[in-house]
Amino acid sequence: MTISKVGVVGCGLMGGGIAQVVAQSGYQTTVVEADQSFLDRGLQNIHRSLDGLVDKGRLASEQRDAAKARLTGTLRVEDLGGVDLVIEAITENPVIKKETFARLDRFCAPHALLASNTSSCTITELAAATKRPAQVLGLHFFNPAPVMKLVEVIRTILTGDAAIKTASAFIQSLGKTPVAAQDTTGFIVNRLLVPYLLEAVRLLESGVASKEDIDQAMKLGCGYPMGPFTLLDLVGLDTTLYVAEVMFQEFREARFAPPPLLRRMVLAGHLGRKSGKGFYDHPAR
Repeated sequence: MTISKVGVVGCGLMGGGIAQVVAQSGYQTTVVEADQSFLDRGLQNIHRSLDGLVDKGRLASEQRDAAKARLTGTLRVEDLGGVDLVIEAITENPVIKKETFARLDRFCAPHALLASNTSSCTITELAAATKRPAQVLGLHFFNPAPVMKLVEVIRTILTGDAAIKTASAFIQSLGKTPVAAQDTTGFIVNRLLVPYLLEAVRLLESGVASKEDIDQAMKLGCGYPMGPFTLLDLVGLDTTLYVAEVMFQEFREARFAPPPLLRRMVLAGHLGRKSGKGFYDHPAR
């Protein structure tokens, strides 16, 4: 199947970034949001990002204008009836996601693929909410989507070979690298990353070293671009806590158990860059 029209459900940080990449890559892109103010803000952020690329000399003004022209917004899921692929990027709430997939199944064309950008929900559960489980899969982009080159292509026990082949080719057409993974909680990256981040918090909690020295050790000793506490603040402490809790519930292994310090920081509202304070201070710009 050839993909020419794409729908993105959700225009927040991830949904907006995905929509920008898709529109830049030449696809007609329709973004769906639940509220007009959210939609307006999301589209404004995409336009601002595209303008920034032009200002930095990374994108020609003609390419920016063409990407903007390919991008439309709506509040109606029904307007996705003509797309070939939908990428869901809404809140990490399995109940809401299942409801969304059931609605997409009703309104999208029979040939359309339905994909989720979830980092923690079970894709199989979403597929079971539809009558086209062979056409449901995961496409897990990473933040920020316009920059990060990796996309995890998630296959459930119900996903068909044709869907995986089409989706992988689509990801490559975006200039990104697809990696195949089975539908297990955390997939590849988070399955490895979350225990690493949690262990860093435990080291700090137990007084083994300061956050600054732990960050320096991983940057200079392992060649990582940033240390675990800088990364935690970027990802969001609340997001990390949520994903860790889902993984612990799934596997019941101590390495996925959130440490008390992480829980207390989230309770205190110290969420990282998004709140202005996490393990480090982030003054408002």
